[in-house]
Amino acid sequence: MKILLTAAAFVAFTLSLSPASAAMMACTGDNMMKSTAMMMGTADTPAKVAANKEMAMANTDMSNGKMKSACIHYMKSQKAMTMK
Repeated sequence: MKILLTAAAFVAFTLSLSPASAAMMACTGDNMMKSTAMMMGTADTPAKVAANKEMAMANTDMSNGKMKSACIHYMKSQKAMTMK
């Protein structure tokens, strides 16, 4: 299972390098996986730390069935990654 998720994250990362990836992505499990994969390839910055915290909260909320709250954290994570 872990290998499958890693392979899927790699494929998602390579597909996310297109110019269309600059737009905000919808709140889905697949898009969260893509965002996580994209963050892994970036340098460690305060923006990345903030985005990782928001993604962790999004994953926790999603695990607890709180999709609205998970989506809010996911959108905050995307905004944090665009900060410089």
